[in-house]
Amino acid sequence: MTAHEIDYTIYGEEMQYVEIELDPQEGVVAEAGSFMMMDDGIKMETIFGDGSQKDTGFLGKILGAGKRILTGESLFMTAFYNVLSGKRKVSFASPYPGKIIPIDLTEYRGKFICQKDAFLCAAKGVSIGIEFSKRLGRGFFGGEGFIMQKLEGDGMAFVHAGGTMARKVLQPGEVLRVDTGCIVGFTQDVDYDIEFIGGIRNTIFGGEGLFYAKLQGPGIVYIQSLPFSRLAGRVLASAPQAGGKDKGEGSILGGLGDLLDGDNRF
Repeated sequence: MTAHEIDYTIYGEEMQYVEIELDPQEGVVAEAGSFMMMDDGIKMETIFGDGSQKDTGFLGKILGAGKRILTGESLFMTAFYNVLSGKRKVSFASPYPGKIIPIDLTEYRGKFICQKDAFLCAAKGVSIGIEFSKRLGRGFFGGEGFIMQKLEGDGMAFVHAGGTMARKVLQPGEVLRVDTGCIVGFTQDVDYDIEFIGGIRNTIFGGEGLFYAKLQGPGIVYIQSLPFSRLAGRVLASAPQAGGKDKGEGSILGGLGDLLDGDNRF
């Protein structure tokens, strides 16, 4: 497997995008909805799966793409090719505030495991598959971390972390306990399991869920401070409810205060 060699630049601080420079006939694959802009001369094509395997036949492509359903992703991905001479650029945007993390798979022995919604784009030739849990505890209690994606190959891939990103280098035997939704990804040598928090007060009143992820080194782990599920939950909790009142920012005048301060919803 030989992925296309691509150059890239990441722009922005909190709402980032990655600009990828393609030589003639080079390509990049991306999740639907991440495209931002592209130069003239870039051809866009919808493909089954990731397009990393060229000679598997139609049935093989269907089976490979069908596995993506288990991660909640679309059957299709979008490929972008430079079909003209000279260099061309195509850009992909982060879906919500956070950081874009470049992953050079050659530095991780050709494999990186990430949260199912973390993948943004990758060089053509990188395989985007699924990483099944082989442990019963993860299967029943892993939540967001049960089925993860695996990125394989020898090219560049880009994943997205919500909020602030932490990169932890774990030594052999070193353990890190993390909220399951806060995991962005980790290298293949990291041992990943689910643990029960324990304690009746923690269970009933803790508000942090009943389980967390246990990550044991050696390896590298990427952690996000604001997973999308947490962001969406807080937005939903603050949204106006049908037939009720919104959780406003605090004018004692109520609706009149909203009108005066510029909130003109009718």
